[in-house]
Amino acid sequence: MSLTNQQVAGHTFLERMYRDDYYPDHVVDKGAAILMRLCERIEAAKPSDLAALYVLTHAATREFNALEADFDAAGSEIETVAREMIGKEFWFVAKSYGFTDADHEELIAERDW
Repeated sequence: MSLTNQQVAGHTFLERMYRDDYYPDHVVDKGAAILMRLCERIEAAKPSDLAALYVLTHAATREFNALEADFDAAGSEIETVAREMIGKEFWFVAKSYGFTDADHEELIAERDW
């Protein structure tokens, strides 16, 4: 699916993680793909309120939870800096789709990292 939101389509997700050698690109690629799928799901489902948005962001957060094993296997982890970067990307997505009143913590409430 091609994204229609140009702000999101032109965005490089997790750019700072790509620039840091601590995070292996092949695992960061998986994280960026999770965020792209989240955008695709938002565009397909067109959530009408925050509760509907949170259903989608929580599912994407659970995908990031599963990605922790990949980071571990590559000698990395989702630590404080990565948590902040990932959280900011979820906020960017919410804001880009007009959900400026979304709660930053609720977007990623399902996280275990």
